[in-house]
Amino acid sequence: MIPAAPGTVVFKAACPDCRGRFELASDAFRLAIGVSRRTTFYSFTCPDCGSTVRKPAGERIVELLTGGGVRTLRVHST
Repeated sequence: MIPAAPGTVVFKAACPDCRGRFELASDAFRLAIGVSRRTTFYSFTCPDCGSTVRKPAGERIVELLTGGGVRTLRVHST
């Protein structure tokens, strides 16, 4: 894994598929904020096995990820 650039925010993460544990820079994550808890989640690609990981994001996780510069998509219901 390539080390994060100085000043880059890094988060600890884990893959449920391969059980790998690692640190990823904020640009490796995507955050989707929906109208409910079910539609609010973050995702990343596991650097160990290549699986796309999607996990629910409660209020605290949303605060941490947005504060760390994770790219955010707001999902609106029509």
